[in-house]
Amino acid sequence: MDLRVFWTDTARYQLEDIFNYYKLKASIRTAKKIVEKIIDKTLTLEKNQNIGQKEELLFERKNEYRYLVEGNYKIIYWIDGNYAKIASVFDCRQNPVKIEEI
Repeated sequence: MDLRVFWTDTARYQLEDIFNYYKLKASIRTAKKIVEKIIDKTLTLEKNQNIGQKEELLFERKNEYRYLVEGNYKIIYWIDGNYAKIASVFDCRQNPVKIEEI
C-alpha cells in the first residue's frame, strides 16, 4: 500500500525555521539543500511505512510515533490510514526531553 506524506502545521513551521536559520547563518543554497534532504527522506515513507524506529520518548501516546534521521534532525511521524503524518522535525542537538512537547 502506498502512503501519502502529510506535513502537519507544526512540522511545516519547523522546516521553515530550519530554512531561515541556515539562510542567515550559511547561505540560501545550504538552506535549500538541508530542507530538500529532509523532504526527500520523508518520501521513503510512501513505500515503506515502518522504515523508522519507534520513538521511545513518545511510547505513551495514542499514536505510534516513529522517526527517520536526516543529518542532525529526527523526522517524527505516525501512520494514519493512507497517510504518513509528519508531526515534527526535531533538532537532535536539543535536550531530548523536548520531544515530549510534540
